[in-house]
Amino acid sequence: MGRGDKRSRRGKIFKSSYGNTRKHRKASKPIPAGKTSSPAAPKKAPAKKGK
Repeated sequence: MGRGDKRSRRGKIFKSSYGNTRKHRKASKPIPAGKTSSPAAPKKAPAKKGK
């Protein structure tokens, strides 16, 4: 379960390989120039019930 174990995360880092244990991050998609996101309205907290 160390650097010599190709199935563990540490072993994959040592061998410079990837797989189910050590996956690549997907690159984020660039936002098209014409699209602008509208600012999200802050959510209002539910009213507290008084006893």
